[in-house]
Amino acid sequence: MSLARFLDLADFSAEEVRDLLALAERLQHHPEPQALAGRILGLVFLNPSLRTLASMQAGMARLGGTSFVITPGQGTWALETRLGVRMDGGAAEHIREGLPVLASYCDALGIRAFAEGKDLAADLAETNFRAMAALVDKPLINLESAVNHPCQALADWKTLDDERVPERAKFVLSWVPHPRALPLAVPAAALHMAALRGHEVVVLRPEGFALPAPIMERARAAARASGGSVSETDDRAAALAGAQVVYAKEWGATDPYGDAARDAELRARFGDWQVRESTFARSAPDCRLMHCLPVRRNVAVADEVLDGPRSVVLREAHNRLVVQMAVLYRLLK
Repeated sequence: MSLARFLDLADFSAEEVRDLLALAERLQHHPEPQALAGRILGLVFLNPSLRTLASMQAGMARLGGTSFVITPGQGTWALETRLGVRMDGGAAEHIREGLPVLASYCDALGIRAFAEGKDLAADLAETNFRAMAALVDKPLINLESAVNHPCQALADWKTLDDERVPERAKFVLSWVPHPRALPLAVPAAALHMAALRGHEVVVLRPEGFALPAPIMERARAAARASGGSVSETDDRAAALAGAQVVYAKEWGATDPYGDAARDAELRARFGDWQVRESTFARSAPDCRLMHCLPVRRNVAVADEVLDGPRSVVLREAHNRLVVQMAVLYRLLK
């Protein structure tokens, strides 16, 4: 399996994902410290990062390559991403010049650009990310876009493998509270990953926070191909009964998408959706807890769960490094 770009886990079959994970496992136990010697990875972060930034740089270094990081507006010119605008504001440079220049300096480029969170149709269409991707003529990695985070999804798949979670297990993607609306990228990617892996996937969310129909339908198509299933509910007891994995994740209200006041009004009703140890006590005693991080302790998930034996969040985070090394290897070797 060769790679030209790594933009969406949906671009690959389950067999191709497993092949990539087999390479990740091999590189984890049998490093190749000179595999990418002389290669350069460019990283453009339009939004903050901890794990994605550090793991990409560390992965490239472990394979013998180097990297540079651009954070527009912090040591470099601010980048304008909108097309056809009059640039009389704070941004001094446009992506139409900036991205091709950066791509010319490296062998592969990674871009992180969150959803604007204003226009649901535009975010679902990945309007901004697609415009940027069209400007890059080198291997390209999606480091999180409006509604996708394939590197996180790949790490999550490996974590499920490491935990020996069977493919037909019950996987619950559970909405949890956060002080503000967060993007749909991780829940959409985790949902698709679990469906492609063949799980019985249940999206557990309160009223007003249903994932958009195109995200749900794409996951259902993946489930049909894998022999899994996808359903959704606001019934917490029914969803958690027999669950082997709870993937806790925050996201914004989708009914009033982009309406911060209405979103805040809705989420204020559901503070009790925090994941606590009592969440699992009767219905899912052996369930694992996953979360992509960062996590708001005692808002989204209680200390007792994050610090307890069912939490695999640190393994998830470490697996970002492992799987991204495989992605880089396939793109640049």
